Amino acid sequence: MLVEAEIWSIARIGQDNAVLIKPVGSERAVPIYIDQIQTQSILIGLGNVPIPRPLTHDLIINLLKNLSVQIERVEITSVKDGTFYAQIVLKKGGGNVLVDSRPSDAIALAVRIKCPIFISETVVEEAATDISEITGETVEDIGSLAGSGEPSEKASLEDKLQQAVDDENYELAALIRDRLQELGES
Repeated sequence: MLVEAEIWSIARIGQDNAVLIKPVGSERAVPIYIDQIQTQSILIGLGNVPIPRPLTHDLIINLLKNLSVQIERVEITSVKDGTFYAQIVLKKGGGNVLVDSRPSDAIALAVRIKCPIFISETVVEEAATDISEITGETVEDIGSLAGSGEPSEKASLEDKLQQAVDDENYELAALIRDRLQELGES
């Protein structure tokens, strides 16, 4: 059976990155290890970071829209020998089409279009860890970018955001954008 889930965090665990998927209302999360490119793509989607040209996941969404196909939801369906499997549920006309996917690609699409993420209860039973036991650090430490929140800090962060986008370092750009949003709220 599938249960609705959410991204609890993206973390660096040792030398690897993981997206932590948590069933809604649960105190357990499933760490799914992902590469650097997938990490950046998910963070870009989560942070709504503007990019100068479409990335692969943006291209997929544009193609589906032009074909009148909607992504209804993504499902993390199983884990075998440490490898996770997912499906993207597409809606075309009156029916659904299931497309096999890596979980990281499915999640990168889901965060862009804000569609639901579901995870198999069996996957949760096999691979989840109590949140209280999860240790690691955030993917990128922007603590050095934090400061007083004064206008000069905001201008400095805006310059760094533009440089990160120009360098196509979207992971850092997403984090800087989050910090700028925090400054705007204070």
